[in-house]
Amino acid sequence: MWEGMFDPNLYDQMHIEGQSAVALTVFAVGRYLDAYLKTFLISAEQHFMLGLPVTYYVFTDEPEKVPNVTLNAKRRLKIIQVQKYSRWQDISMMRMKTISEVIETDIRHHSGYVFCFDVDQEFKGRFGSEALGDSVALLHAHFYKLPKDRFTYDRNPKSKAFMQTGDFYYHAAIFGGLWENVKNLTDTCYANIMEDKLYDVEALWHDESHLNKYFWLYKPSKLLSPEYCWDPSIGDMTDIQVTRLVWAPKHYETLRT
Repeated sequence: MWEGMFDPNLYDQMHIEGQSAVALTVFAVGRYLDAYLKTFLISAEQHFMLGLPVTYYVFTDEPEKVPNVTLNAKRRLKIIQVQKYSRWQDISMMRMKTISEVIETDIRHHSGYVFCFDVDQEFKGRFGSEALGDSVALLHAHFYKLPKDRFTYDRNPKSKAFMQTGDFYYHAAIFGGLWENVKNLTDTCYANIMEDKLYDVEALWHDESHLNKYFWLYKPSKLLSPEYCWDPSIGDMTDIQVTRLVWAPKHYETLRT
């Protein structure tokens, strides 16, 4: 899905008439809440699925610190307290279980679609109903032009995420689809992560490695271009006519300690 490939008005009309509703999940744990959440939510209100009902699910270890953001009509925010793990890798991997649980207990009763985002991002342009689909994956901005032999799949045969080859390299910063399909993805990735733990194995890129394995076995029905999650530090923007979501500056040395 690239700029120029679709008529946004046709997609919006179809989903408004179909009464589509979207759940957005985002984790803001530890220092990530202060650093990124307010900008993420404010920019989402300006650009994400405008005209459709949206429920934000903010998972955090400090609910009292979630900023008060003014929401548009048909938009609401739910705060869910989660455990803060000592390692950021565990936070990243355990989100699969948490997303599955909230889909089962809440989301499936009122939202047909689910989108899962990393919080360290900012919406810059339309991220609309054209992105909705049965199963939605994202091309990683740093890999979409590279030959397959340079994709950083997990190469450890002991891991459930092990891949010898693949078709694309997907970015775990965004994935989505119908709630049934997102639940199947998160359930599968979580089961594989836990099986790895039994054998003291950890995939190279944690939940992203497992996500790539899942989409290799169960192909997504819609593939978003890197304009839906662009890294401004990439110099070559030949293919990018519009940036819809951009990486926020990463300060891993302070945020992950």
